[in-house]
Amino acid sequence: MKILMGTKNPGKIEGAKQAFEKYFDNVEIEGIAVSSDVGNQPVNEEILQGAKNRVKNLKEYAKQNNIDVDYYISSEAGITNLLGEWIDFNAAVVESKEGLQSVGMSQGFQIPEKYINEILETELGKVMDGIFKKEGLNKGKGGISYLTHDEISRIDLTRNAFIMALIEHINGDMWR
Repeated sequence: MKILMGTKNPGKIEGAKQAFEKYFDNVEIEGIAVSSDVGNQPVNEEILQGAKNRVKNLKEYAKQNNIDVDYYISSEAGITNLLGEWIDFNAAVVESKEGLQSVGMSQGFQIPEKYINEILETELGKVMDGIFKKEGLNKGKGGISYLTHDEISRIDLTRNAFIMALIEHINGDMWR
């Protein structure tokens, strides 16, 4: 099974691979850097829109390069205050070559209000790098690994978001 994913981030790719391997055999994911067409720090509706934009841009990339795939997938992390608190979560989008598109979300975590303005001016990953005095926390295991003392990683968040997004694909017409 050939899958194009709208990122080169190894943690996100591994999370998606783990999700797809729960339901499909011979999973091959190729990461392609495509634009989300939203800001560096997606907020509220931009989170899901960014993931959908990546899938749209992946489809265009595949068409231009004559690449045949089974699924186009993407994941976009961002922050939302739609629930009355600032929460970080991942949105995942899965689109089959037949055009069935579905979405899923990861679990989220609260962000202290004292960091919000700085995050909105830059992005969560950079702010967390400064807080934890580390470089590149948004790569690999992700900043969530530091916050949970290695209990949950970016891979886990991404895997869970993709499992949620696969519900329509693995349950057929009964859940469409």
